[in-house]
Amino acid sequence: MKSYLAKNDEVKRNWYVIDVAGKPLGRAASQVATILRGKNKPEFTPNVDCGDFVIILNADKVVLTGKKLDQKMLRHHSLYPGGLKEMPYRDALAKKPEFVFQEAVRRMLPKGILGRQMAKKLKVYAGSEHNHAAQNPQVLELKY
Repeated sequence: MKSYLAKNDEVKRNWYVIDVAGKPLGRAASQVATILRGKNKPEFTPNVDCGDFVIILNADKVVLTGKKLDQKMLRHHSLYPGGLKEMPYRDALAKKPEFVFQEAVRRMLPKGILGRQMAKKLKVYAGSEHNHAAQNPQVLELKY
């Protein structure tokens, strides 16, 4: 009995459309990260990008539970002294909702070249329209 190890050129990738309106940010991002990584497939191999393409719609209507909208901060540092920039998630969702969802998913993916390659397969849109109709994406419902 041998274990199956997927090769990069043997992987078949599908396209999925997910509507995240009214869904919690963390739960939706963790399931999307699983799909991007390919862990939902039986031929998952940790060192190969086995994941599918994911299109996220209505990223501006994602929900944060509790007091996270005002208390949780989106942070980054400029690497200069005193260069910490903070923005509450309420302002971040108003200004750049696509970035908020992309960051939530990116931080759940592996660090390094493989994780950056997986993150490129995520397409996030604030509204309900996308321009990937030629790929015939399947509608996917997230489970909770």
